[in-house]
Amino acid sequence: MEGMTTTSAVPFVLPDAAAYAQAVADARRASAAYYEGGTSTLDDDAYDRLVRAITVYETEHPDEVLADSPSGKVAGGAVEGDVPHTVPMLSLDNVFSDEEFTTWSASLERRIGREVASWNVQPKLDGLAIAARYEGGRLARLVTRGDGTAGEDVSHAAGTIEGLPAELTEPVTLEVRGEVLMTTAQFEYANEVRTEHGGDPFANPRNAAAGTLRAKDRAYTVPMTFFGYGLLALPGTDEALAARLAEEAHGALMDRTAALGINTPASTDVPGVVLTSVEQVLERVEAIAALRADLPFGIDGIVVKADLAADQATAGSGTRAPRWAVAFKLPAVEKITRLLAVEWNVGRTGIIAPRAVLEPVELDGSTVTYATLHNPADITRRGLRLGDQVMVYKAGDIIPRIEAPVAHLRTGEEQEIVFPAECPQCGSGIDTSEQRWRCERGRNCHVVASISYAAGRDQLDIEGLGQTRVVQLVEAGLVESLPDLFDRLTREQLLGLERMGETSTDNLMAALERAKTQPLSRVLCALGVRGTGRSMSRRIARHFATMDNIRAADAEAMQRVDGIGAEKAPVIVAELAELAAQIDRLAAAGLSMTEPGATPPPAEGTEETDAAADAGPLAGMKVVVTGAMTGPLEKLSRNQMNELIERAGGKSSGSVSKNTSLVVAGEGAGSKRAKAEDLGIRLATPDEFAEMVAGLLD
Repeated sequence: MEGMTTTSAVPFVLPDAAAYAQAVADARRASAAYYEGGTSTLDDDAYDRLVRAITVYETEHPDEVLADSPSGKVAGGAVEGDVPHTVPMLSLDNVFSDEEFTTWSASLERRIGREVASWNVQPKLDGLAIAARYEGGRLARLVTRGDGTAGEDVSHAAGTIEGLPAELTEPVTLEVRGEVLMTTAQFEYANEVRTEHGGDPFANPRNAAAGTLRAKDRAYTVPMTFFGYGLLALPGTDEALAARLAEEAHGALMDRTAALGINTPASTDVPGVVLTSVEQVLERVEAIAALRADLPFGIDGIVVKADLAADQATAGSGTRAPRWAVAFKLPAVEKITRLLAVEWNVGRTGIIAPRAVLEPVELDGSTVTYATLHNPADITRRGLRLGDQVMVYKAGDIIPRIEAPVAHLRTGEEQEIVFPAECPQCGSGIDTSEQRWRCERGRNCHVVASISYAAGRDQLDIEGLGQTRVVQLVEAGLVESLPDLFDRLTREQLLGLERMGETSTDNLMAALERAKTQPLSRVLCALGVRGTGRSMSRRIARHFATMDNIRAADAEAMQRVDGIGAEKAPVIVAELAELAAQIDRLAAAGLSMTEPGATPPPAEGTEETDAAADAGPLAGMKVVVTGAMTGPLEKLSRNQMNELIERAGGKSSGSVSKNTSLVVAGEGAGSKRAKAEDLGIRLATPDEFAEMVAGLLD
C-alpha cells in the first residue's frame, strides 16, 4: 500500500527567537480571524505547517516558550466563550503519514497497557465544531467549541442547519457534538445570495459555515449541514441512559445518534467503520482519501479513535486533545495565491473561455499556475479582481478552479477584470446572449483547432494530420472547413507543399480514405457539436442509428438520449442545423452516416424499446475503466474501450459510484479501484473483461 505522507508534514523552519515570536503572533492572528469571523490570513496547510514549526522550536527551546503560544491550546488559544461546557470540548492532535500514525498508535497502546481492541475510522469533516443540547428531546441550545471549556451561544442559527432536528425521535435530554459545514451546493448558493445582497463572496465552504453560524442580523439566511460525531449526557439526563452513553463504544454511540434522527456520516459514501488492526486503519485511510474528490462536502483528513469506552477512559485526555483519538491529515487541496491575469482563449467551436493566471503554488502534489474560470458570468458572480488573493481548489485529477477571492486580504490596489469587446482570435464580434460567450464566426474562427480535433485519434483518426500539417493546409488556402479534406483536397495540392513528398502524401490520402469508414459516432464527434463529446456522440449515434434520424430529431426527441436534458437538447439541435451544409458534403464525400449495430428508434406512437440495451454481454451494466489495459485490450485507447462497452450493450462512465456495475481495473489502477472496493463493486482484470466481450473484439 502506498504511504499517505503529505507535504504538510514538512514544517516551516524557525531560525531564532524573533522568528518564533513572529510565528506565534501570525498563528494567533490567523486562528482568531477564522474562529471569530470565518476568515483567515492563512490557508489550512500554511497554518498547520506554522503550528508544527512552533512546536518543533518549543521542543528544542523549552525555556523560550511564550505564554500565548497556540501549541497545546484548543483553537490555538485565540478564542474564548461565555457558555461553559459540561465536559471539555477538545481539538485533535494531527499526524501526516503512515509512519506518524503507526508511532502514535504504538504510544497509545503503551499508555493503556494493551493492544487497542478496535478502531473507529470516519472522515474529518471540514467545518466548525458545535454542541447541540437537547432537553426532553427538543433542541434547546447551540454552543461553539470556543476555547474548549466554554463556547459562544449560536442558538439563533437553529432552523437553518440541516441534519439537526428541532425534535429528536425520543424525548431524551443529552448533548450531541458534531460539525457544521456547507456542502458544495450550499456554498455556491450562499455566495449567490451573499453577493446579491452586496456582500463579498466567501473564500471557501469552511469559512462560509463559520461566518454564517455567527451571523445574527443578516437580511437573509442560507442553509448549512450538521454531522454528529459524539453523544454525551447532560445534567438532567436519565441515569440509566447516562450510564449507557458512558459505557458504549463509539460506533454504537453513532448508531444511537442516527436513530435519534440526527445526521451522521453513516448516510454518506464515507461512513464510520470499526476495524481491528493498524493495517486495516491505514487501508481505510487510503480508501477515504480516494473518495475525497467525489464527496459533496469537504474533508481535510480522517479521524481515528479507539472505539471502546474502556480504552478511551484509560488513555485519558490532555488539555488540548484526547489521547485516544487523532486526525490523519490529508494533502491540502486548496491554497491561497494571487490572481495575476486572465487569458481569453478561443476553442474549436468559437467558445471564448477565460483562464486564470496564478502566482505559482504547490497544491495536491503539483505546481498550479492556471485555473479554470468557466465564463464571464462566473467571474462577475465571484467578484474577482486582478491582484486578488484567491482560494484555489484542486482534488484528484480535477482541473484547478478558483473558489472565491479572499476579500478580507484586499489592499485596495486590485483592478477590475476587463472583458474582451471583440474576439481575441479573429477580431470579430462576440455573441454574448448565453453565459458562455462565442465568436460570431463560430467554429470558422478557429478552423485549425476545429480540424485538428476532428482528425484526432478518438474522432476520425487521420494519421499524419497533426496540428502542424493542418496549419500548413489552412495557411495555403487548401482547407477552410472539415469537408474540404474529403471533397476538395487533391494529391497534387499536397505534393506542392513543403515537406510533402510522394510517400507522405500517399500515406495521408490513404488515411483520409480510411477515415470515411469510421462509424457515425466518430463522424458526429469530429463535427464538434457543442454540448457533446466522445461519450455523448456515441449515445446519440446508438440511439438514432443514422445521421438522417439525428438531423430529424427535435429538442423533445433529443432529450430521450441518456444524459441530454432540457437545456442541452435545443443547443445540440441548433448546432446540427448550423452544420447542415458540412454534413451534406461529408455524406456526399462518402463518410459513413450510420452506426454499426444500432437500431433506429421506434416510430412515434409505438412502444419504445432499446434493442441495444437489451442485447450484449454488458446489457444494463454501467462500466468504468481505470489503469493500463493489457493482453487483448493493450492497444485500445480509453475511447475505444468505451466504444467496446457500448457495443456490448453497457454504458461507459468515467467515475465510480453506487450505480456502477463493473470496474475494469488494469495496471496502476488507483483511486477508482479503491472506491470500487469500498463500495463492494465487482472488479475485473483486462483479461477477464476481454473474455466477457470476446465476440466483439476485432
